[in-house]
Amino acid sequence: MDAQGRGRAGDNVDPADQWVLNPSTGKYELRLDAAPEPAAPDPAPRRSRRAPAAPQSDTDTRELPTQRNRRDAAASPDDPPRPGGRAAARKAARTGTAAASGRRKPKPKKSGKKKAVLWTSGVLGFVVLAGGGGVFYLYQQLNGNIAKVDVGIENDAVSDGPVNILIIGTDARAGKGNEGYGDDGSVGHADTTILMHVSKDRTNATALSIPRDLITSIPPCPTKQKDGSTKTVPGESSVRFNTSLGQEGRDPGCTWRTVETLTGLKVDHFMMADFNAVKELSEAVNGVEVCAAKDINDPKSHLKLKAGRHIVKGEQALAFVRTRHTVGFGSDLSRIELQQQFLSSMIRKIKSDAFSSPSKLYGISQAATKALTVDTGIGSAKKLVELGNDLKQVDIDKITFATVPVLDNPQDRATVILDKSKAEPLFKMVQADHMLAKKGKGKGKKAAVKKAPPELVRVDVTNGGGPLGAAQETVDWLQNAKAAKLSTNAGNAPAKLATTRLEYAPNQADQAATLADWLGLPKSALKKSTADAGDRVPMKLTLGKDFTAPGTPIEAPTETPDGVQNVNADDKSICAK
Repeated sequence: MDAQGRGRAGDNVDPADQWVLNPSTGKYELRLDAAPEPAAPDPAPRRSRRAPAAPQSDTDTRELPTQRNRRDAAASPDDPPRPGGRAAARKAARTGTAAASGRRKPKPKKSGKKKAVLWTSGVLGFVVLAGGGGVFYLYQQLNGNIAKVDVGIENDAVSDGPVNILIIGTDARAGKGNEGYGDDGSVGHADTTILMHVSKDRTNATALSIPRDLITSIPPCPTKQKDGSTKTVPGESSVRFNTSLGQEGRDPGCTWRTVETLTGLKVDHFMMADFNAVKELSEAVNGVEVCAAKDINDPKSHLKLKAGRHIVKGEQALAFVRTRHTVGFGSDLSRIELQQQFLSSMIRKIKSDAFSSPSKLYGISQAATKALTVDTGIGSAKKLVELGNDLKQVDIDKITFATVPVLDNPQDRATVILDKSKAEPLFKMVQADHMLAKKGKGKGKKAAVKKAPPELVRVDVTNGGGPLGAAQETVDWLQNAKAAKLSTNAGNAPAKLATTRLEYAPNQADQAATLADWLGLPKSALKKSTADAGDRVPMKLTLGKDFTAPGTPIEAPTETPDGVQNVNADDKSICAK
């Protein structure tokens, strides 16, 4: 909160000085009638007072053994505003000198915008507050809520490039309130995982949900032990994605490295929490609106909802994001869609309500930070606020949730495998910072060129710099995956090319359009001749050094690939089916 926002800009009021202790509640509250104290010589030092910290359970396992040193060794926290110390603090802020021991540090420069950004998963809520001085007094109290894990990678909280935040929801039963959920005795898996990608220019964000039952490879990962040593957990291939956490002693850094290998995106930070996150955050915002297209009665999650719109919070909110047996196809993929609906609605609720009152801001801050375990790069309230100030420019209607495309695993119907023909273009699109857009809604789209049917696409493929065997692999892919039977392996090209090239005649433009769409060729790769070709003359496709594999686009698409499930965070019409 700030003075200008309440019509006090002309009174020379320090916004933080308007927070005063209410002796009845023991909490600090915003008092708009708190007059500014005139500058005066600082009185003699006296014992500082601290705001009462929120009680914590001795059995709360969010504080890991390797993290307890943070609290035991913490320096004396910044004191809340108190009479007699304001003048010295303001003087210190102007001169850049340190305030006397026990006094409030200079408040950071406040932001001109009052926004909140929410990154959260089905079992993880995280609110990044971007309010400047109005929340500065909470830093030390919120710091005591945050647990952190050293995963061997520490990135700065703020980056001048794109930002990728890995959000993990674990199904561990350890921790107060979690006894009735998850697998009995489980060390906790990556039950719900979302990779939140924020573009370099902060104009859009994409949240990629990764199915827990996806068969993938987990790379070797170093993990910190209780005694301070490092143990490298061996990698595995052809295993469920959710075993990247917990199994064999793997920590969130193992899930971090697995996601990087899977998507080709560099992860900057991770945030993780258990089942309590959804309950606590939904309570803090006084409920989240959800929609059911039909009656839901799931005995597994204990969710009972009539068709229509409802406000859910606490246990009912958790049941909503956990249910799957009576919605969609009854799979984890159907549950992901419910989670995306819930998260979109919660984002809208927090963005509209977080700054409506100090008590709401405080409650959401407490719920979010208590739910968090993070990496050391953002392991304090101050760093989280810095991250939020950096990312706050993203508007709700520019946030898109999508699910990594998968196929049923023919070897095990209880698991899924990556649908490379859709996933690779999606990953490339996100890597290029392109906002996911529905077909026909991209910017500056021209009328589509008429495309030839697969059976009429005639092309000779040569390898001019691609991987060994790329020409034959491409021909096999064209004939089997695309039914382009008139494709031929023409061997190696006479010269190496830096970029892939497709040569075609004017009367082969429809064939070229089809092939370019399949391979994701940029316009610069298309070379049209001046004369028409004969009926049986093939086009010439030369694979350059930029070619990696058939089905992997050379140029990042600007539209969401067909068949990729996605929803916009600002879409209020979504209903669970």
